[in-house]
Amino acid sequence: MPRARFLSSILRGAVLASALAAAGLNGVTAAPAASATAAAEPKVLRYAFRVAETGFDPAKITDLYSRMITPHMFEGLYTYDQLARPARMKPLTAAAMPESSDDYKVWTVKLRPGTHFADDPAFKGKTRELTAEDYVYSFKRFADPAVASPAWSEVEELELVGLNEYHDQVRKSGKPFDYDKPIEGLRALDRYTLQFKSKETRPRLMEVFAQGDLYGAVAREVIEAYPGDSMAHPVGTGPFVLKHWRRSSLIVLERNPGYRERFYDQEVDPAPDDAEGQALKARFKGRRLPMIDRVEVGIIEENQPRWLSFLNGEYDFIERTPEDFITQAMPNGRIAPNLEKQGKQAYRTVASDVLFTVFNMEDAVVGGYTPEKIALRRAVSLAIDVQRELNLVRRGQAVQAQSLYMPGTTGYDAAFKSDMSTYDPARAKALLDLYGYVDKDGDGWRDKPDGSPLVLESLTTPDQFQRQIDEIVQKNLNAVGLRIAFKPAKWPENLKSLRAGKFQIWSLGTSASKPDGQDSLARMYSGQIGAQNYARFRLPAVDKLYDEASHLPDGPARLKLFDETKRYATAYMPYKYRGHRFITDIAQPQLIGYRRPQFWQNWWEYVDIDPDAAAKFKH
Repeated sequence: MPRARFLSSILRGAVLASALAAAGLNGVTAAPAASATAAAEPKVLRYAFRVAETGFDPAKITDLYSRMITPHMFEGLYTYDQLARPARMKPLTAAAMPESSDDYKVWTVKLRPGTHFADDPAFKGKTRELTAEDYVYSFKRFADPAVASPAWSEVEELELVGLNEYHDQVRKSGKPFDYDKPIEGLRALDRYTLQFKSKETRPRLMEVFAQGDLYGAVAREVIEAYPGDSMAHPVGTGPFVLKHWRRSSLIVLERNPGYRERFYDQEVDPAPDDAEGQALKARFKGRRLPMIDRVEVGIIEENQPRWLSFLNGEYDFIERTPEDFITQAMPNGRIAPNLEKQGKQAYRTVASDVLFTVFNMEDAVVGGYTPEKIALRRAVSLAIDVQRELNLVRRGQAVQAQSLYMPGTTGYDAAFKSDMSTYDPARAKALLDLYGYVDKDGDGWRDKPDGSPLVLESLTTPDQFQRQIDEIVQKNLNAVGLRIAFKPAKWPENLKSLRAGKFQIWSLGTSASKPDGQDSLARMYSGQIGAQNYARFRLPAVDKLYDEASHLPDGPARLKLFDETKRYATAYMPYKYRGHRFITDIAQPQLIGYRRPQFWQNWWEYVDIDPDAAAKFKH
């Protein structure tokens, strides 16, 4: 009997169904005549993102949802053990862990022979092996001004000998980037040996290149075969390949038929006392990766249709159960009895993430470093009742943030407290009064110190969930005499405005991509303006602390620097850090082997779809 997988009656569900049908992927099949037929059917993982992707060129992306796709197609030198807790880095395309000089300035990586790129017409019918030169080319792309990589600032900070200088030379001359020009700090010593040389001590250099979502290898032939369209032609060495992409609607990946041999139990090493991890390792012993054949990712921005689609069995998995429905799904912190009877499984973790409101420090209204501008930002911070947002809108699925650092990363201290979490409208009013933000024309709203009208403007998204948060913020600010206007747009459009500095205020969240807290501090480092420094914050004292932390090995001295940066963040308030989320993922019974990664984004290759498990719960 035909089976329609997407509800046509639920908002974006209808769009998703149309997209699948147009792609010939709507999942309508005849009922199997025998169990052998069922066993032969492709194993398909289906779920939906809450935010649209932007594209799939690792050097050109920065958003989380694109980065959730790319590491399944591209592979970095290193990755993280899927089951190890705490996180542990391990070789992926590298043959072993890196070798470094005593001063951490020279790093050498040996590649594993026999790793190949997925087939593509750019290779003219030939099998294409991954070599050290591919990583040299891939990393050079971040330095090419024509690529305009948002991650260039992270590579720039590594100070690989000769790379920054060549980037500046090309940018100033306007000439094309010469990818054949030797760079002393980034070399292929032979076919399988890669060497990095930095001007300064870099104890954590390889953590950068363990981010396969950004630093996975691309092939030069492919990039050159699709000029200007690299976002739509991802070709890597990973376990999956892109089969269909309907922008902001549907992404379909399939198993890479030429993927090298990797076996589950050889790739994971959970702690001896990790019962769940040990059970997974035993269950999948000898299974070749990936274990599923296809992944279909839809985009449903509104929480209700995404949740209902999951409940109706159209998806195998709901990533980040919407806060609107968390009490329905997880009453008293346990999966609801009705869902448990259906075989659904819940996975709840404290996320290594942070919710924050960012102020554009270059904006004429909220930016600047003079006392009255600092007072305005701090007053806005004090006026916002974050706990109300966490309780009412997020249904208690977050704890208040006290600093820029995220749980599970260096620099985070659960015992640290600051004014980031303070809600005090009386203090907010006093600050505004003291620095001249008073109602000078008698219209009931505060004006700027020079008497001109004061209207704050915030980017926002048009979904119902965000509107609930905006209503709280608007009510809070109105209560202290401040007007705020919200400017709705799709998330990718807001991100473009953010990166270009064409905004005043925006509220969003970010997740850690590696165990070190340096990335969090990058949001206040002037060298990251246009990239991770969303606030465009510039303060020499913080830049100095950032540079010192970059070169210090892990230890008490480095932690002391991180503590000092927390005080600067609270004093200048370029960001209002609001919360760290609890994430609850829920899976249908047929999805087995899931465990939420801590920092990395690739996990599809470690899960399986078991139709027999689902059949046990059908009535």
